[in-house]
Amino acid sequence: MDSESNFFLNRIKAVKYAAKGFWILITSEKSIIAQVIIGILITIVGFIMNISATEWMFQIFAIGLILVAESLNTAIEKISDFIHPEYHKKIGHIKDISAGAAFFAAIFAVIIGLIIYIPKFI
Repeated sequence: MDSESNFFLNRIKAVKYAAKGFWILITSEKSIIAQVIIGILITIVGFIMNISATEWMFQIFAIGLILVAESLNTAIEKISDFIHPEYHKKIGHIKDISAGAAFFAAIFAVIIGLIIYIPKFI
């Protein structure tokens, strides 16, 4: 097999592993499931409110930002628990920082939502 074939085979394997991780997240992680449900509800609201293409871009970005941040937070928590299963102050601090990053994403997503939807009700 030449290196070009290996490159494409490796890309296919990478997509397979990513899809597996995606499936694990959306079927077993409560925080991700909750965020997916919220994202679906907000998407429905977007259709009902007939938001513009630009508003859709920002809304989709905000939903994606939340899902990525929550996913990375979950990964950091899982790694932390694997490395140090019992409570440890420094591991707790790391997990708090990771959750804080997801909270940052949530704050900005709410701000984006308010910018999009408040004018529709005024």
